[in-house]
Amino acid sequence: MTLTRITFDPKVMGGKPCIGGMRVTVGMIVGLVAAGYSTEEILPAYPYLEAADVREALNYAA
Repeated sequence: MTLTRITFDPKVMGGKPCIGGMRVTVGMIVGLVAAGYSTEEILPAYPYLEAADVREALNYAA
């Protein structure tokens, strides 16, 4: 498991909070969960993410 972190870079996704510098925003993950997707459903769609990334995005949003 890798160390997950929320990053902010004005050059990546307009500075929105992202998962580990990737072009996956916290808002996108939170939106998927709010739409009813489980972590198990999200991970196959984004194979470069880990369950810890989803948890951290939700913790950050809370």
